[in-house]
Amino acid sequence: MRTERIEFPGSQGAALAGRLEQPDTAPRGWALFAHCFTCSKESKAAFHVSRALAEAGFGVLRFDFTGLGGSGGDFANTDFSSNVDDLVAAADWLRSEHGAPALLIGHSLGGAAVLAAAHRIADAVAVATIGAPFDPVHVTRQFGDDIGEIKSEGQAQVTLGGRAFTVKRGFLDDLSHQRQADRIRRLRRPLMVLHAPGDEVVPIDNASEIFRTALHPKSFVSLDEADHLLARQGDARFAAGVIAAWAGRYLEDESEAANAAGEKVGNARTEDGTVLVSERGTGAYTVEIHAGRHRWLGDEPPEVGGDDLGPDPYQMLTAALGACTAMTLRMYANHKKLPLEKVSVALKHGKIHARDCEECETRTGRIDRIERRIHIDGNLDEAQRRRLLEIADKCPVHRTLHSEVQVITTPF
Repeated sequence: MRTERIEFPGSQGAALAGRLEQPDTAPRGWALFAHCFTCSKESKAAFHVSRALAEAGFGVLRFDFTGLGGSGGDFANTDFSSNVDDLVAAADWLRSEHGAPALLIGHSLGGAAVLAAAHRIADAVAVATIGAPFDPVHVTRQFGDDIGEIKSEGQAQVTLGGRAFTVKRGFLDDLSHQRQADRIRRLRRPLMVLHAPGDEVVPIDNASEIFRTALHPKSFVSLDEADHLLARQGDARFAAGVIAAWAGRYLEDESEAANAAGEKVGNARTEDGTVLVSERGTGAYTVEIHAGRHRWLGDEPPEVGGDDLGPDPYQMLTAALGACTAMTLRMYANHKKLPLEKVSVALKHGKIHARDCEECETRTGRIDRIERRIHIDGNLDEAQRRRLLEIADKCPVHRTLHSEVQVITTPF
């Protein structure tokens, strides 16, 4: 799993700080996480949920809203609507740099924010809330007696979680104009509501209202014994595991529908042996490769302008030769009942001057050369080892590389 610090412009022009969590393989889908009111991307809930989702195969962007954590801007000049705008800006960045934000997750007021932002993020196919209020105005209960001063004086210093924040009357006015019930009713995508029965900050009645208002498909999960902030790592990881299992179904349905549409348009079905390679729509050169039920990413390294999200074309070519070599030796050893324990193949592609290759027919320019080193483990004698090295040259991909290859190009 990889973690990367990133920045992108927020809705008010300030640079927003984020962290991108990525699995070691191509992500099953991309998720956007919104933290709780006056929290940050480093809150325990944001940290543990994002990490657990990445371990489950999702790429996750968590970020600080304007004026919070590592982000620029002044918190005093923000409100609920600007948080929603920041979410849309984060979705735009994620879409342009990596992939569509298919899953929206929000904790506490961040949950209310993702519900409000969902209709502006068309490629989000599922939404999950954790300890979210039904109405964003619920957050004003944390202001206590300072509400009166905010209304009369135009602003006040409010202490939240041991820290002082300036809250202006415009923040209250903005909350009072949110039509959250309409947004929830018109969400038109799968919703999962996660809430702790003993939540003392946002009572579980809020979850009941969200669930009652939303249309199907919708799900409710009780976070038994968890507190509002998901301070215990086990509670956060449980929430992430449930979200991953639930969202995976909808993301896979979306992916399969897109694949079916692409196959219909292109008349290219990977089931018949066709390998389908298509631009991902993000990054400079990133492509998505489909071969039967398998899929992975191809890319170029940063030094040539790529994002290094997958092997480059020559690495895949040499990998094909290496895989074929190992499989061919295994098949031969099994057939001959040789005590072969393990085969490892190391390959490196490069180009050399033709004049440096005595056995090559080409005498001018440069030619491709693949260096292949084979390591054989097992109680084998020298004759058996020599024979296995000879068999390596008989692997089908090796023969293809040494044969005349016809490539026919047609539109589809």
